[in-house]
Amino acid sequence: MLDPRTTTHDDLRSGAGPWRPGLQRPPGRPLERDMRCDVTIVGAGITGAFLAEHLSARGLEVVVIDREREGFGSTAASTAMLQWEIDLSLRDLAALYGFERAAEIYRLSFEAVGGLARLVGELALPCGFARRETVYLAAGEIGPRELIEEAALRARAGLPGQYLEHAALLSGFGFDRAGAIVSPGSAEADPLCLCHGLLAAAARRGARLVRDEVVAYDDAGRAAAVSLSGGATVEAAHLVLATGYVMPDCVSDDLHEMASSWAIATVPQPPQALWRGRALVWEASRDYCYSRTTPDGRIIFGGEDERLSDPERRDSLDQVKTEALRERLHALLPRARLAIDHAWSGAFGQTADGLPLIGRVPGWPRLLAAYGYGGNGITFSFLASRLIGRLLEDGEERWFRHFAIDRPRPA
Repeated sequence: MLDPRTTTHDDLRSGAGPWRPGLQRPPGRPLERDMRCDVTIVGAGITGAFLAEHLSARGLEVVVIDREREGFGSTAASTAMLQWEIDLSLRDLAALYGFERAAEIYRLSFEAVGGLARLVGELALPCGFARRETVYLAAGEIGPRELIEEAALRARAGLPGQYLEHAALLSGFGFDRAGAIVSPGSAEADPLCLCHGLLAAAARRGARLVRDEVVAYDDAGRAAAVSLSGGATVEAAHLVLATGYVMPDCVSDDLHEMASSWAIATVPQPPQALWRGRALVWEASRDYCYSRTTPDGRIIFGGEDERLSDPERRDSLDQVKTEALRERLHALLPRARLAIDHAWSGAFGQTADGLPLIGRVPGWPRLLAAYGYGGNGITFSFLASRLIGRLLEDGEERWFRHFAIDRPRPA
């Protein structure tokens, strides 16, 4: 696990993706005196940004605290494939929790991408947002039979998509695989611009961005409080942890583990080198590779995940992993130009059931947390902002338990 006291942005990622800071990025400032607010959010990455925008839109006085530049931690390492499909297939999730619960979770994820799309449109965020299909490719032990079964389960759950056999997949997309499920309803974006646009929207409503380090949490009095390294204290009715893949000691969970992933971005491609509709592409195998394009025609290709969190060990593998990704991209898209403009790696969190940890922190009545994991990090971040917003109104929905921090580990 990453030590919350010593982990910096440089420990969370290495190299640099093709993303650029949003033009609207509001800078955090040190806090010179104690203050009070309705909600204190710790963490100014994409999860904290969704929370700040949503809670400020609901009229709450919000303070967002981060000890480093907003959005330049794990958010900057994201490939921002905004999928509703979850790392665990519907079939596998149903094996853990039963079909009805698994189907509801998939529908919630589908609705989250739709809600995210509406929000980007309402705020007119300049973040390269585009709706995309997904192509879920046969790979490893998952072949046509398993994909046909998965497609049937999705249809039973009321989810869109269709199975394509080899000939239709090759002629339609150019992928020489045994089959795939093609589904509408996902999207892509520039994660840094999205993060900064959301923070800017919150700041225009009065949210305050503080650049400082939280050194202590206190939930024992009538209000929750955080103490900052600069000496100031912020009191709030509620605290929300949105610290990405760095969990403070007050959050105890046995579902979560750390891993590392690598990604590359090619030079801009000629149009004929790209596939139909620039769909999001990922594989059905456990350790899958994934791909998308950028507005200027680059191919982003990622994967080669390892179950390790040590930054030095991850960085030592960068060259080997970059070359492995180049080879796997060539195998999938022989016509693509393989010159690489960007290569990077990053830490990410994953859970035993592929689902995020969102909700109240057990034992801390005024403390909530939002941790979005796996390939659905940004989708789950949006979902977390809505779930936590409802909890702050003392609302409780049955489906909140699907993502509860203290939910039991699946058998």
